[in-house]
Amino acid sequence: MTEQLTSQPVATDTPFPYTQNCVISVNVSNLPRSLEWYRDALGFTEIYRMDEYGWAEVATAIKGVSIGLGQTEEIKIGGTVPTFGVEDIQAAKAHIESKGGTFEGEPYDIAGEVKLVTFYDPDGNPFMLAQVLAESA
Repeated sequence: MTEQLTSQPVATDTPFPYTQNCVISVNVSNLPRSLEWYRDALGFTEIYRMDEYGWAEVATAIKGVSIGLGQTEEIKIGGTVPTFGVEDIQAAKAHIESKGGTFEGEPYDIAGEVKLVTFYDPDGNPFMLAQVLAESA
C-alpha cells in the first residue's frame, strides 16, 4: 500500500487527453482574507486575481495543482476534500493552527501506512494532511 501512496500513478487509457494541471475550486466568503490565509497557513502563492468576478487562484506545493477561490455569499460545504502529502504531519498541523486553521481531532494512523487529519479553512472548507509512514523493519 505504501508504494501506491508515494508513487504517482498515470492514467493510461483515458477517453480524452488531459493537460497537466488541476484546479480545485472552493467557495469563500471573503476573498482578501482567504488569500491571506492560504498564503500564510499553507504557503501557497497567488497566481492571479479577478476582483470583479470574486475569483482568485493560488498555486499549491504540488506541480500543476492549484486552488480556485470563488467568493460567494452562500458557502456550500462538501464534496471534494483535497489531501496534501506532508513529511511531518505534527509540524504542519502546528503551523496551520498557528494561522487560525481548525482541526478535527488529532492525526490518526491507518494500518501503519499513513497518518491523516482533517482541517478547515476560515470558511469551513475541509482539507486533509497525509503523512506516509516509514515501512516497518
